[in-house]
Amino acid sequence: MPTSSPCMPSPTLRPYRSHDAPVLTDLYARSVVHYGPRAYSAEQVAAWAALATVERTATRCADGRYVLVAQDDAGGVLGFGDLEADGHLDFLYVAPEAEGLHVGPLLYAALEDHARGLGLSRIFVEASELARPLFERRGFVVLGRNDLVLDGVAIHNYRMEKTL
Repeated sequence: MPTSSPCMPSPTLRPYRSHDAPVLTDLYARSVVHYGPRAYSAEQVAAWAALATVERTATRCADGRYVLVAQDDAGGVLGFGDLEADGHLDFLYVAPEAEGLHVGPLLYAALEDHARGLGLSRIFVEASELARPLFERRGFVVLGRNDLVLDGVAIHNYRMEKTL
């Protein structure tokens, strides 16, 4: 858990609410556009960010998966993550303005705790080039590289898993 200071309190976590979908969609797209160029081309970032739609976010977040939202003291959304019943972690996104607040690790730790509480034997993810180090630091191993095509644009990520 991040340490807090009088000027920068720790983010708090809460469950997803249906009215969060537009805010999470915007956060997803802004996150990809902000962080993506650190590892991907402009064309790849644009194709990845285009996946962010309110309908897609709302559908996925309402399908029974466990979704957590990180927020600041004023209720501003700083990030979100999810865990499907089979241990698949699909979303883990942090708002650009939350960089350095350890929102990603905070969300991940809570999702792993939830997985353990469910008695899952593993968590698995398709991690971007950017997220791969976060997962490796938490004990995930790379199983292989996925080479994908999004709207005609080649992009890659990594199949990773952690045994619990």
